[in-house]
Amino acid sequence: MLDLGRTLIQAAERDPDALAIVDGARRQSYGEWLAEVAGLAEGLGRLGLAKGDHLALLLQNNWEMASLHWACQLAGIVATPLNWRADAGEVGHVLRDSAARAVVYQDVSAAAVGAAPESAGIARVMVGGGADTPFEDLLSPAGAEARPRAGAEDLSLMLYTSGTTGQGKGVPRRHRVERAAALAHVAQNLYRFGERTLGVMPLYHTMGVRSLLAMALVNGVFVCLPRFDAARALALIAAERVTNLYLVPTLYHDLLAAPEFAGADVSSVRKLGFAGAAMTDGLLQRLDAAFRPDLFVNHYGSSEVYTFTIDQRAAAKPGSAGKAGLNQRIRVIELNSNDPNSLAAAGEEGQIIADLAGDESFEGYHNRPDADARALIDGWYFTGDVGHFDADGDLFVTGRTDDMIITGGENVLPVEIESVLSLHPAVGEVAVAGLPDERLGQQVTAFVTRVAEVDAETLDVHCRASTLANFKRPRAYVFVREIPKSPVGKILRRKLLAGEYEEA
Repeated sequence: MLDLGRTLIQAAERDPDALAIVDGARRQSYGEWLAEVAGLAEGLGRLGLAKGDHLALLLQNNWEMASLHWACQLAGIVATPLNWRADAGEVGHVLRDSAARAVVYQDVSAAAVGAAPESAGIARVMVGGGADTPFEDLLSPAGAEARPRAGAEDLSLMLYTSGTTGQGKGVPRRHRVERAAALAHVAQNLYRFGERTLGVMPLYHTMGVRSLLAMALVNGVFVCLPRFDAARALALIAAERVTNLYLVPTLYHDLLAAPEFAGADVSSVRKLGFAGAAMTDGLLQRLDAAFRPDLFVNHYGSSEVYTFTIDQRAAAKPGSAGKAGLNQRIRVIELNSNDPNSLAAAGEEGQIIADLAGDESFEGYHNRPDADARALIDGWYFTGDVGHFDADGDLFVTGRTDDMIITGGENVLPVEIESVLSLHPAVGEVAVAGLPDERLGQQVTAFVTRVAEVDAETLDVHCRASTLANFKRPRAYVFVREIPKSPVGKILRRKLLAGEYEEA
């Protein structure tokens, strides 16, 4: 299999004049971009980085970040991106854990890098000027050779999990694994040559990386949006004739909620894809009506194993995550079992596990044998997700084992309740969590943002009229100004449980 450095070379050889990347006024063809990336690879060498070294990256989705990712692939350096909003403790942990030899950052991440003691002993490069080495010093004069230094078995990337229950875990991924995931992404989303995507999912997240790599495979255009802003996103979709969107549900919600959406030209967008979290039935319906896409894909996966399942007709069967992706096998096994062969029956809630022999799978966490022991069992990856297969063999992901609410002895997962409530026209967003209750153990509680006047009694009537079982109905409603989420749009239920929200 080709490595990723050769993949970019291949794109430039195939069509050097094809537009590759847009960032504001900056527009580069594949031929021009490859020349710049080759120069950056040489610049990283002058900085003292060699094949196998880790480069920490704390940048927004700008051309510098995209170019550095490709330069790492060409040079055989392990791209190690982290959230540009990370605090000094998180930065220090990643620098220490990965043994990064250098860090590249910008103004929004400068304070955290400067406050992390671990950054003092390594090379520091700043985009946009500053006291450390300027990014421009990495750029080489024209004529740098685009020479791949890595092979398919070398490490390409190390992502860090979100660390919601502790320090983030490093997820090392090889070139062949990253390329297989990108190829499957192209196939499963039916991308054609010349596609144009909105590059807004962060490049420290598996979805953002997949969008970047997939565009090179089809000589497509990566339209940079450094940080999400609905009005700016809509303007770029129209101006750059973006053909596909691959976003988390939260960003889709924000696009539809933007005042500018009513007058926006989104006619160029023919393919929608989402991942990262479940999408409520209400949002699915609104998106399908607003875009009328030719393809609407629910992609279920993780940083560790990019694809678990794919459903290419997401709006036709709300809640379905579909069937195993091109490179994967999945199973649902009994809850609380460690035996990959203890299969749950159709319709029975169980743990979702994935075959580690899949082409997109990682091989274990970095420096975390304890995490490996919990998650990697007999050749299977235990995802920590709960779900079931229906009679058609389609997977329904109903939540995380950590999100399970036990109320009056019954197990309840939030996703089904959230989808029912999302269908009420006055509900904007909703998150369900189990608050402590002396009698029930936990009380099913719905946290709701409103787009029109509605009260708890009305929403309770709505739930009673649905197919929702009585014991799953929320016993309390809290109307909030916004639902707390992570930077990539995942609901932070721990903040709801801790009372970290503002009532509306």
